[in-house]
Amino acid sequence: MRKRGPGKIGVAWAVRGRPLSDRAVRAAVRAALAHGRRTGLDVDVALVSDRRLAAIHGRFLGDPSPTDVIAFELGSDGGGPAAEVYVSVDCARRVARELEVDAAGELRLYLVHGALHLCGYDDVRPADRRRMRAAEASVLAALRGARGRRPYRKNGKT
Repeated sequence: MRKRGPGKIGVAWAVRGRPLSDRAVRAAVRAALAHGRRTGLDVDVALVSDRRLAAIHGRFLGDPSPTDVIAFELGSDGGGPAAEVYVSVDCARRVARELEVDAAGELRLYLVHGALHLCGYDDVRPADRRRMRAAEASVLAALRGARGRRPYRKNGKT
């Protein structure tokens, strides 16, 4: 059941060093959920290592390779969050170094991307990918993080 007003956004860090504040993490997720018209969704965000996210990727999606972000819709009847977003902070730092961009901005992009998946956005087919990129650009612009920003590329690939 959809709630009125903003949902609760939980934030848990499982890595050292935080490129973003908890407030900035929540703002990125809330902005993406608002864009996707799911503002009432309760979401837990876990900021983890490459190793941890690869393990989750393998266990739940059958692909043990590293990735940047995974989102799970859990349903709303269990008493906990209705969704979870797992983000690799290691990946954001590595890609930011490779592209010579700010790690905080890269992490913000991954948070937006994961939250948009919870809103029904996908990026498998070219048309869906274009829709996802446009949504990311809109959300990042609203967060004032889009200046000079490249389009999202999964694992550094177009």
